[in-house]
Amino acid sequence: MLPSDNVIALERGHYRLRAQIGGSVYGTVWRAAAPAGRPDVALKLVNEAQMALAQPDLRERWIASACNEIAFLRALAPWDSHHIVRLVDSGWHAGLPVLALELLPTDLGRHLARRRAAGLAPDFRQALDWIGQLNQALAKVHQYGWRYLDLKPANILVDTATGTLRLTDFGTNRQLAKGDAHSYAGTAQWQAPEQFFPAAHGAYATGRHSDYFALGALFYFLVTAAPLRWSIACGQAFREHQTDGARHLLAAHAGSLPPPLAPDEAARFAAAVPPIARAAAVTLLETLLAAEPRGRPASALAISRMLGRAAVAAPAVRAGEAQAFA
Repeated sequence: MLPSDNVIALERGHYRLRAQIGGSVYGTVWRAAAPAGRPDVALKLVNEAQMALAQPDLRERWIASACNEIAFLRALAPWDSHHIVRLVDSGWHAGLPVLALELLPTDLGRHLARRRAAGLAPDFRQALDWIGQLNQALAKVHQYGWRYLDLKPANILVDTATGTLRLTDFGTNRQLAKGDAHSYAGTAQWQAPEQFFPAAHGAYATGRHSDYFALGALFYFLVTAAPLRWSIACGQAFREHQTDGARHLLAAHAGSLPPPLAPDEAARFAAAVPPIARAAAVTLLETLLAAEPRGRPASALAISRMLGRAAVAAPAVRAGEAQAFA
């Protein structure tokens, strides 16, 4: 592991590591001091220790993922990055790609945990606002020719001063134009059926509609404070059997897919929504969580219109509540 105070040289300057703030099997994230008195950044590096142990094809995949992320963020026009984390700098260190990203205080998972522990769980109007922001972020990912494939609370950063959400971690991006199936990518707990269960040839036939399913799973989680049973089952199957978990999960359900949204879960969601907004909200949730991609909304614009119908009916946020954690 890199020591703190180590200096990483990128294209636009040198960055001094201060403290590790995140990480996974694939990479580490450090808080780093930027040059010339600029604000600290989040420095994202490929995990060197794991890279040394990985097979050549896996190493190539990790490097390609980081390079794809850099390419996507560099391609964004400034006005298109409102709900997407900003790339400050990039380059190479020890033969591996490095990203310097804007540093934000927390992610949505931790933000929600703090609010709920303090008895300030987000209300329905707040959930609608967050889903609307994420729909805009996904629309930009799709507009620039990618499918995101890893929407989850840990990949959503929160600017607590403004209430703005920003999507981060684009290493799982796959190009839309190619339209081809691909190797396993993403996080099992938040995946659409076609992203967790491989097609007959063994690859995964995803598209932008796979991102809409994850948006629906997140919508349910925000409103009910609980994950879908579908999400729990996929997550457990993957932990126990990795990608073979799909086969085990099918076997446990007599060869049929379990329903992404069970009737009692739809009822639980409806009970958590103000009555006047209930019909519009449930319709949106059920459409996002359709088992088949063709049953989901056709576009981000369609989702935006459905969100608008629910928002018009929803009561306003109580004064001061939205900024309680600013």
